[in-house]
Amino acid sequence: MEDKRAICILASNRMEEQGKSISYYICKMIFAVLNKKGVSCEILNLRNYTFFPCVGCGGCREGLRCGKDKEFNQIYAELCLADYVFFVSPQSIPIPAKLCMLFEKLEQLTFLQERENYIDQSELCGKLAGIITYGKGDRWAPEDCKIMVNDTISNILGALGLKIVPYNSKWNTGISLTVRNIPTGNETLLVKEHDWKMMEESVRRYVEVIVQTSKSLHAIC
Repeated sequence: MEDKRAICILASNRMEEQGKSISYYICKMIFAVLNKKGVSCEILNLRNYTFFPCVGCGGCREGLRCGKDKEFNQIYAELCLADYVFFVSPQSIPIPAKLCMLFEKLEQLTFLQERENYIDQSELCGKLAGIITYGKGDRWAPEDCKIMVNDTISNILGALGLKIVPYNSKWNTGISLTVRNIPTGNETLLVKEHDWKMMEESVRRYVEVIVQTSKSLHAIC
């Protein structure tokens, strides 16, 4: 199998947690697993990019790139070169703002074709996608996060022509990790508790499923 390349989209909006956020550590987990598999991986932190919402100017009809947003075009170019695309997102009713703007622009480029087979014409068509999300506490069970975040992202990616890799029959739109809040002795004060070993194991297994899926597809081809 030829060398593969992955892009990991870090979708959290919270600037004060940059380099320390759960999203960041999950991306690093993905990077480590892929590195052991001989797959290169680049983490794209959306906090570091300034997007402009689509205003329907039509500039993207020339060259199939946004005519007003160079930073979006940089990310789009990276996505087009990737074999795997990972999306790491917190539950944010339902998804973070910059991720939403990214999807909006990707949708515009995909539907520019104005043909019945527009998805087949997309530069992202057929790329394998993995979705890893997490809730913000006990209020959001993994199943709730799946419905609100994973399924939402999966529906969007499917419309763009990407192939979402399921973890199993239940978790068919990626995985959702548990982040719990526990009392500190004061009923009004909660602290976050992370089961890092569990998270690492879940991420490792899911990434390995995606890599194995790629190998199986390559063998069939």
